[in-house]
Amino acid sequence: MSFFSSSQGKARNPFELRAFLFFEALTLAAGAVGGLLGGISGFGSLVKPPLTPPAIVFPVVWTILYLMMGFAAYLVWNANDVDGGRVLRMFLLQLLVNMLWPFFFFRLGWRLFAFFWLLLLIALVTLTMSGFRYISRPAFYLMIPYLLWTLFAAYLNLGFYLLNAG
Repeated sequence: MSFFSSSQGKARNPFELRAFLFFEALTLAAGAVGGLLGGISGFGSLVKPPLTPPAIVFPVVWTILYLMMGFAAYLVWNANDVDGGRVLRMFLLQLLVNMLWPFFFFRLGWRLFAFFWLLLLIALVTLTMSGFRYISRPAFYLMIPYLLWTLFAAYLNLGFYLLNAG
């Protein structure tokens, strides 16, 4: 069995370039739209919690994570599993929730709301990963860094709220 195939479903093809590029473009576009919606205005003036990386780290890490997420979604699609459509809809929902977080945090400055929004995102990512796990183990593993980074983002978000409230 190869990395690209699923243990549960029969893969459509060993590798489908157009579908792969579609899922990569979809996730990268969601990240770009989220960035445009939120911007980063005011980040430099915020009191930062411990372990906050420099601002340049965020777009680099998120780009890598979006590429991994797109690959994971492609693997689920390519597995040709009966539950693939349901799981990919969950993937799209968590992608939408992810895309809106910068708008709440940066543009509107709703730091506490954004923290609870991140908790919703973490729940949706966990559900998505659960579905991915049964369709394609590699897809599940590709989502682990995203979950860990989102947990870290929740820590940072709460820290920003507590340190900058008022």
